[in-house]
Amino acid sequence: MTDSSHNKAVWAALISVYIVWGSTYLAIRFAIETLPPFLMAGARFMIAGAVLYAWRRLRGDAAPSRPEWRSAAMIGILLLLGGNGGVVYAQQWVPSGLAALLVTTVPLWMVLMDLLHPSGRRPGRAAVAGVAMGFAGVALLIGPAQVAGQAAHVDLVGAAVLMLASLSLAIGSLYHRGARLPSSPLLAVGMEMLAGGAGLLILGMLTGELSHLNLAAVTARSFWSWAYLVVFGSWVGFAAYVWLLRAAPTPLVSTYAYVNPLVAVLLGHFFAGESVTSRVAAATAVIVGSVALTTWKPAESSRD
Repeated sequence: MTDSSHNKAVWAALISVYIVWGSTYLAIRFAIETLPPFLMAGARFMIAGAVLYAWRRLRGDAAPSRPEWRSAAMIGILLLLGGNGGVVYAQQWVPSGLAALLVTTVPLWMVLMDLLHPSGRRPGRAAVAGVAMGFAGVALLIGPAQVAGQAAHVDLVGAAVLMLASLSLAIGSLYHRGARLPSSPLLAVGMEMLAGGAGLLILGMLTGELSHLNLAAVTARSFWSWAYLVVFGSWVGFAAYVWLLRAAPTPLVSTYAYVNPLVAVLLGHFFAGESVTSRVAAATAVIVGSVALTTWKPAESSRD
């Protein structure tokens, strides 16, 4: 592949991650209109994970060892059960664009945990400033009316669930750094989806979602949104992202973290009528700017 072709491929993959992952929040909103959230997400990841796992094994990937399954299960529980599970649950009350904006705090949590952990990577001053700036943006978004002179409009319980989901995503991402996983990234992703999907299905059954599942009442919009999450959110998005991790500079790949919420806010506004007030716009600028400040500059060094 020539340099020109490679650059075009990188940008095509990057744009697909921007749009696909940014659009999953709106797809979740539509999917849970007539589908129970945990069962919807669980079925999504079980199907996507089973296909990915079977495909990679048929392509010759070795069978995972028991320690690799343990690591994948832990990551799946943290990222998909705790992370995505919190997102789909909270989006019953929180607009899709604002949900994406709050989930964008994941890199901020990661820097904060590195800062507090004795053996964590020492973040630079820009990253520390980005963390402070980011959580100030969250306060602006969900704080009382006195913060911005407008009535609060974000469900506080939903916002709290999203912050906990973001924390779970951050913990899972940090755990992933040293986890023992198969050498094939897509095989590992399939294993993580199977574990997380199973956890979401069990949680859905434990919370009584089976009694609320009425397949005859599922609308076409909910079904096709769920199918979009399986095909594009789980397969296309992940495949493009995994390829980018090997083919493009990390700072460039990390830009998805602050482009996705912008895409989600715009899609929610134009396709679901979600309002974008001056307060939302200001909080978006602060939070996205903080994530850019945090993720663009790499960690300086490890602590002794």
